[in-house]
Amino acid sequence: MSESALTQQLVNGLTLGCMYALIALGYTLIFGVMRLIFFAQGELCMVGALAAFLVFGRLAGRVGEGSPLALIVALAAAVAASAIVAALSEYLAIRPIRRAARTKQLIASLGVSLILQNAVLLGVGAENFSFPSLLPASSWSVLGAVVTPVQVFIIACSLLLMLTLQWLLTSTRLGLRLRAVSENTETAELDGIDIDRTIRATFVIGAVLAAFAGVMMGSYDGVVKYNMGFLPGIKGFTAAILGGIGRASGAMVGGLFLGLAETLAAGYVSSTYKDVIAFGLLVLILLVRPSGLVGKRWATA
Repeated sequence: MSESALTQQLVNGLTLGCMYALIALGYTLIFGVMRLIFFAQGELCMVGALAAFLVFGRLAGRVGEGSPLALIVALAAAVAASAIVAALSEYLAIRPIRRAARTKQLIASLGVSLILQNAVLLGVGAENFSFPSLLPASSWSVLGAVVTPVQVFIIACSLLLMLTLQWLLTSTRLGLRLRAVSENTETAELDGIDIDRTIRATFVIGAVLAAFAGVMMGSYDGVVKYNMGFLPGIKGFTAAILGGIGRASGAMVGGLFLGLAETLAAGYVSSTYKDVIAFGLLVLILLVRPSGLVGKRWATA
């Protein structure tokens, strides 16, 4: 493979890895606070992408494709829809059994995933919908690689979101509450922390990250459909495990590693086996380092 082709694969892998990292962060935040794997993260991506698609379709005559306003409208719709769905899911499905066995909570999260996927299937159908162009259709040549505005947006926005999340966790009162609840729920409650509000905020933060990832996936692939979040959700969970579940920095590292592994496997071996190679690397790394690439316990750093 030529040097320019390698650069192209690295750009593609970084783009893909950023989207996986955002989904992985949702998994790791909720696990860090509740010790729960909320398997509906992928469906929250789908909800966000679908909301952006539907809202933009209604405003297509007023908001032109490729304009900054189009991107703002799409992101606002995606964030609002995913946040509302996540808050309702936590309130209706998770909170009533929060003190029950972990197995029941896990089954409930799987149920939320299936309900969301099938509700959208019944509501809009199984066909593929063409996602609108939210950014100009142009490209630049960087070290022989073709870089598009969508890729620049995904990488830059993801890094900004990761930095913002890191600041929120380490430098705000909400972050302090999240870390306190993650350490010991009973002690945090005795200290006057509202556990319900803190957990709901965790779900909403994860949903916001998923919404951005959904819009990114729709823009990158050009398609939105009812099950578009299933495989990215699995990849995001894999990235969280790879980096060290419950650790924010681990989710970032795991997502980027998985994205790069996929694209390099597709470029150097075969696109047919890219998932096999990526998950094979996951197994090998976990055999050597069961706690993941970063750390052993939940933390923000």
